[in-house]
Amino acid sequence: MAVRRASHSGTWYNESAKELSNQLENWLGAAELTHGPARAIIAPHAGYQYCGACAAFAYRQISPFVVQRIFILGPSHNVRLSGCALSSAVKYRTPFYDLQIDNEVYEELESTGHFERMSMKVDEDEHSIEMQLPYIAKVMQDYKDKFTIVPVMVGSLSTEKESLYGHIFSQYLADPKNLFIISSDFCHWGQRFRYTFYEKSWGVIHQSITTLDHKGMDIIETLKPAAFVEYLKTFSNTICGRHPISVLLQAANHLRTQKLSLKFLKYAQSSKCYNLGDSSVSYASASLIIE
Repeated sequence: MAVRRASHSGTWYNESAKELSNQLENWLGAAELTHGPARAIIAPHAGYQYCGACAAFAYRQISPFVVQRIFILGPSHNVRLSGCALSSAVKYRTPFYDLQIDNEVYEELESTGHFERMSMKVDEDEHSIEMQLPYIAKVMQDYKDKFTIVPVMVGSLSTEKESLYGHIFSQYLADPKNLFIISSDFCHWGQRFRYTFYEKSWGVIHQSITTLDHKGMDIIETLKPAAFVEYLKTFSNTICGRHPISVLLQAANHLRTQKLSLKFLKYAQSSKCYNLGDSSVSYASASLIIE
């Protein structure tokens, strides 16, 4: 029974269940339910001191009594993948309780021939999936024995593979019992990220970053995959979860006969940049509903 450790607890978020619960409750209490019930959310994955308050706006849109299965699509930061990978674990540990992986769905995904398995080391070194888990456990705590998770590490996909995986996941997105969590931060700006795009007509640097991110967010809200690809080609914005976001857009594209609405609810930056020696990471939370 391989259990993935909460390898980033105590550093990226509080390892005390009581203290972490209070923190998440405060953030969720400050967020309003304005675009739910969510069928998919986009949420950041940095240390909670930076993005926890922003992430709450996405998690506030979830209706836990409806959800039975949660897909978590997170980008790979440490290993290069050309496709998508599934965990080798059967459970993911959190400070609250263990989250059970849905082996039935894992078998269905593996049967497509388009998924590989990641080692436990690769899994535990990565943070993009793990940073969603405490929020999941907290929001779902009253139904902790009634849902499973489907963690998927998403690699550097070609446009064709984004379409392929979008098609695979679309049948699951169509099911109202399923929830998709897309793990992504937005612009990583500064010399340490090798990205210093600056449009002076948009204001000082942090205002330029805000405008850049909001251009991307506006395009994501249109649910048009090709437009998002074009935006990334034009600006090369360092959105680390661009491939998981693109997979979601492709999956939504297969459900265009239904009425879908994606809306960004909160935006934040880790710090304000004024000169080339500064750096920051942007965070944004969104919710997709299907009427």
